[in-house]
Amino acid sequence: MFPNHRPRRLRHHPALRELVRETKLACEDLIYPLFVQEDLAERQEIATMPGQYRHSLDSLRAEATRAAEAGIQALILFGIPTQKDPQGSQAYAEHGVVQQALRALKAEGLPLLLIADVCMCEYTSHGHCGHIEDDDVANDASLEMLVKTAVSQAAAGADMLAPSDMMDGRVGAIRKGLDSAGYDKLPIMSYAAKYSSAFYGPFRDAAGSAPQFGDRRSYQMDPGNLREALKEVDADVAEGADIVMVKPALAYLDVIRAVKERTQLPVAAYSVSGEYALLEFGARNGLIDRRRGILELLLGIKRAGADLILTYHAPEVAGWLKGS
Repeated sequence: MFPNHRPRRLRHHPALRELVRETKLACEDLIYPLFVQEDLAERQEIATMPGQYRHSLDSLRAEATRAAEAGIQALILFGIPTQKDPQGSQAYAEHGVVQQALRALKAEGLPLLLIADVCMCEYTSHGHCGHIEDDDVANDASLEMLVKTAVSQAAAGADMLAPSDMMDGRVGAIRKGLDSAGYDKLPIMSYAAKYSSAFYGPFRDAAGSAPQFGDRRSYQMDPGNLREALKEVDADVAEGADIVMVKPALAYLDVIRAVKERTQLPVAAYSVSGEYALLEFGARNGLIDRRRGILELLLGIKRAGADLILTYHAPEVAGWLKGS
């Protein structure tokens, strides 16, 4: 074919490279995760996630406004309560921290989709994602806690619920609970394939959600399994999920691709705290070009098949995409 076929012709001019780029990022692809802590006077930077914060209600409003002005259209909220108990009761309390945050952000009238993470680990004194019996998480008893949490968050103004616990049957239980409470229009974005990963460390530091005994391998997925991810996705789709998610993203690009080929639903991927920290600390130590590294990572996730990407870099990336 050479010399008639020269692929470099389409790489010569920067505008031409943009025109023929196969995979492109857009502000609409990005979901911004935020931490809100109860009874916090001002925001606190997270040491393991430089540039990210535990927010007070006031700083959360300011950060949400900044994100909306940057072009971000969706936030996902994670709460840090002042009090924890074995039942995680603050997760579904009427005046729980996420419920307060949802009402506060709704009052601001920002053009944002507000997503509430539905899980128990930030709220339980033992740090696990449900009810404990015989030193293990009891699946079916945990569903009741998750349903109460989802309905409480819906009542507080959530626009979408995102169960991240990995209990069997939780999507169906939450769907039934939402419908029975009159929230049949609210969608569910399921953490369908959530792996037991080493990349969650900074998040657990930020949210104070590390388990106090054992680990989460009995309910989060084994990193070696791909077929099981498809089984989990099939189950969540059958139970009524509207969007399915793969978490983490960077080490599971093959899973994102397989899920994309498996389902007609939108596919989300969570670029988790450990991925964020690797980029940030690598850039601070002069190992990588920060901006290029962030964009390359997100493009890889998008190229693998993700329609939506949860990323802590969302507002900054949106600014780059808009040229501001």
